[in-house]
Amino acid sequence: MTATVPAPRSAPELVDATRDDASLRRFLHGLPGVDQVGLERRSAALATRSIKKESKLQALDMAISMIDLTTLEGADTPGKVRSLCAQARRPDPEHPDVPPVAAVCVYPDLAGTAVEALRGSGVHVAAVATAFPAGRSSREVKLADTRLAVEAGAGEIDMVIDRGAWLTGRYGQVYDEIVAVKQACGSAHLKVILETGELAGYDDVRRASWLALLAGGDVIKTSTGKISPAATLPVVQVMLQAVRDWRRLTGELRGVKAAGGIRTSKDAIRHLVAVHEVAGAEWLTPDLFRFGASSLLGDLLRQRRSQALGHYENADRIGSA
Repeated sequence: MTATVPAPRSAPELVDATRDDASLRRFLHGLPGVDQVGLERRSAALATRSIKKESKLQALDMAISMIDLTTLEGADTPGKVRSLCAQARRPDPEHPDVPPVAAVCVYPDLAGTAVEALRGSGVHVAAVATAFPAGRSSREVKLADTRLAVEAGAGEIDMVIDRGAWLTGRYGQVYDEIVAVKQACGSAHLKVILETGELAGYDDVRRASWLALLAGGDVIKTSTGKISPAATLPVVQVMLQAVRDWRRLTGELRGVKAAGGIRTSKDAIRHLVAVHEVAGAEWLTPDLFRFGASSLLGDLLRQRRSQALGHYENADRIGSA
């Protein structure tokens, strides 16, 4: 189950040694295979873990602080984005002790609206780019898409890998595109979306995770949220193993974003348990672990109020994100 790369090289040496198709294939296919039975058994065990009642409020607040509050619809408007940003700042206006979320994620053309609405709040602005969600466009268009978001003030860029190139073994093309997008990001953080539901299995998820890390991704992300399955507990475990082993090998901290299909507080807490058990407590921070969610926040707020009131409130009283 554990994937520790055998050669104790530095990150630059790894990149230099694995930049063409043949070298990348040799490196990626030399990674230890995933023990599917063991992985899924551990996921089932993690899913049964419970936390003490006195720790639940802390876990709920932690999950809220890790959310990328997201709207990625064709009908998005500046008004809708401003409303989302207000919710990001104050998720529960009746309970000002609820922490703000980590970021608001929008399309590049609305990044400027989000930046203005969140100014001074500490909430980050993320923008999807590279012809999200399919990634089916030329590299020039993808880089222009990225620059548009960065110039509008987005501090985080969520890119999608070229799954067509990946699935046909053109690893060098995928690697080069991530490198180019990373350069276009400037100081903005890059989240690399693997779209795990379109990959061939856990071994492919491990290889794609390592490729994204080698190419300079600051965060590896499960999904666009448009494909199912997405952020399953076994898949997230594989990605957590990758960033853990990257840290052991290079000393560098990289993050994971679990996006797609996480809708309840119970799901979120299961993932926090996995983060702690697989990667370590160091990753229990919004800098290194995120939830990409459109409906999770509402359930977290309902659960949080129930801790204080001793009963559930009507769902209509708490808006869903």
